[in-house]
Amino acid sequence: MSASSKRNLVKTIPGLLVSAFFLWYTFKGISFSQIRALRFTHPAWIAGVLAFTCASYTLRCVRWTRMMRSTRAGFGVCARVLMTSLAANNILPFRIGDIMRVFTYSGDLGASPSVILSTVILEKLLDIFILVLLFVVFMGPGVNPHSRVVAESLLGISTVGLLVMLLGARTLEPLLRKLFAYLPANPTLAPKLQKIEHWVLLALDCIRQIGILGSLLLLVQSAVIWVCEGMIFVSSARLIGLAVDRIGPWQGVSVANLSYLIPSSPGAIGTFEWAVKTSLVSHGALKPQSALFSLALHAWLLISVTGAGGLIFLIHRIRIHNHTPLLEEIETLPTELP
Repeated sequence: MSASSKRNLVKTIPGLLVSAFFLWYTFKGISFSQIRALRFTHPAWIAGVLAFTCASYTLRCVRWTRMMRSTRAGFGVCARVLMTSLAANNILPFRIGDIMRVFTYSGDLGASPSVILSTVILEKLLDIFILVLLFVVFMGPGVNPHSRVVAESLLGISTVGLLVMLLGARTLEPLLRKLFAYLPANPTLAPKLQKIEHWVLLALDCIRQIGILGSLLLLVQSAVIWVCEGMIFVSSARLIGLAVDRIGPWQGVSVANLSYLIPSSPGAIGTFEWAVKTSLVSHGALKPQSALFSLALHAWLLISVTGAGGLIFLIHRIRIHNHTPLLEEIETLPTELP
């Protein structure tokens, strides 16, 4: 094992400990007999789980293809790269999947890493905005006041970030050019400043080409994506006959996905289960059923997304005759934008 691999392994230990704590906290007091009691009470809802899962991730691929329109990358390539990166995020630490999307597949996408990075940031901003909006809309009167303040603050920050990226790119570009022109011509800093200017202007140009109408369409697509994601939660709850009110699954989808912001193991194992259980219990569901529901649903999402992305990844590697071990490829990733 190389020195960098050993360092990365040490860095993952705190995340694993966080996940272990949240798993223990979520499932403490639940007996094995309660786990065995989990049943499909309404099997027809399996179709809903499958349909909304396919719809959610197909629409994610469509959305990212639209973000990458300036590169002329087609739907097939964008879908392959996105699903591969999502699968990698689920099994590898440090959001390696997003790093691979920016660096490893820039050649396949015909785009510079800075352009891809700008779309990844925009994608995260759109998702956080919709998720926080869902949380604010569906949080009940009994929510902790501190949680309400944090949620409303996140909503404000994500709204400002979206407005700056989507509506301010055309205005920011000339201002940033002037700013970089006024910076002192230090021989040591000049090359790095030129790189930063190049990255920033490329990213703004990518966002600018999307346009206001295109930005609004991306926002609508993001809302539809998260409605589909919410329906996965609703369908799963109906599938096992979980006794919860109508708001519970929708608060669950927002809190569960925001839990990915908590440093933990890849795939947010532990934090996801805790977030879903807490949300459902606050809306009338029993603790054992809520905990088991969160585990089963998370397992489905991890297996389906990681399985689909991993299969696409392997088929592509076989087709292009790439036999380099994945971990070796990851160790050769650059540490900064070229």
